Amino acid sequence: MKVLAINGSGRKDGNTFLLLNIVLDELKSEKIDTEMIQMAERNPLQGCTACFKCMERKNMKCAIESDPFNDYFARISEADGILLGSPVYFSDITAGMKALIERCGFVSRANGGILRRKAGAGVLAVRRAGSNHALASLNYLFLISEMIIPGSSYWNMGLGRNPGEVLGDAEGIETMKTLGKNMAWLLKQIKRRH
Repeated sequence: MKVLAINGSGRKDGNTFLLLNIVLDELKSEKIDTEMIQMAERNPLQGCTACFKCMERKNMKCAIESDPFNDYFARISEADGILLGSPVYFSDITAGMKALIERCGFVSRANGGILRRKAGAGVLAVRRAGSNHALASLNYLFLISEMIIPGSSYWNMGLGRNPGEVLGDAEGIETMKTLGKNMAWLLKQIKRRH
């Protein structure tokens, strides 16, 4: 089993990265393979252009080839679980994460709904407010793709603005640990039934 985490922050190794790693550490302790993509390391993603070529071609690819989306999607399609992480900007996710969601949703649906019954969860780094709306933005991809979302002890967010500040949010850290444990349990249940 494998979980892919995608850090949609424009800041490499920042608070979103730290929170995702707390979840991944719990998964690793349950013998689940993990991988992280940091979107800040590559060219930004463009949003969907509604060309519908993915629906025509059904080749597991987006027609836009000028950014790394197709590489990301190949890794998403191979994973059993997906973690999407984003800082909260103006009560929502980053533009790059939104672009990933738009295109991932279309390409998945064009190819038989390949995200169906994978586990998916969102993780947010937030300074103060707006996280509930941002978490809903992440969950919409999971829900429309027939994915299964594990819960946690609180909303999947950690408080912090400057790099490293989320590590001072004890409740946020506990929330991420619980999310990792619950995702590991869920993945094992899904595997048992297939």
